[in-house]
Amino acid sequence: MTVLAKKAATVIFLFFLLLFIAYKPYEQSVYSDNFLKSFFILYNFIVNNTLLMVHESGHGVCYIAHCPKFITAINGTVFQLLFPYLLGFISKKRGNIFGFYIGLFFLGFSMQYTAWYISTAHEGLYLSASKSFLGIDGYHDFNYILSVFNLVNFDWLISLVVKAGGYLIMFYACFKMAVLSWLE
Repeated sequence: MTVLAKKAATVIFLFFLLLFIAYKPYEQSVYSDNFLKSFFILYNFIVNNTLLMVHESGHGVCYIAHCPKFITAINGTVFQLLFPYLLGFISKKRGNIFGFYIGLFFLGFSMQYTAWYISTAHEGLYLSASKSFLGIDGYHDFNYILSVFNLVNFDWLISLVVKAGGYLIMFYACFKMAVLSWLE
């Protein structure tokens, strides 16, 4: 990867991070008359739905392997968080440290949506169709997971910690990309 490509990628990721903070896509409508916001929503839609497919495949593995209910519930999130990290880790093993930080950035991005999902656990065991990836009422993983530990009433706090961790990882990844782009 050339220095110019690294600089361009760093600027794009920083720009995306700022837009992510400004528009909080999981809290707003997907339609906008603002071009910049519409562009961000489209990009966000593509990345988020890719991670959601990975999330659902984590559950699918457990359906095939007949895992216990708790493992099945948590495995979607495990897959969703491991996928971007493993892509970055593979890049790092191949000598592409910049690619590692891109994977790390998307891990932070994935944590943002995990935080939102956790924050809705108190709403019940079933996720309404309006909030469901599939567009139908669905089983709420985190209502079940937090119920096992009697922590549903603390979904807001757990969500806040995961969201803060996601932002820290995203900022850290952008910082390291900038260092690799401009200081090396």
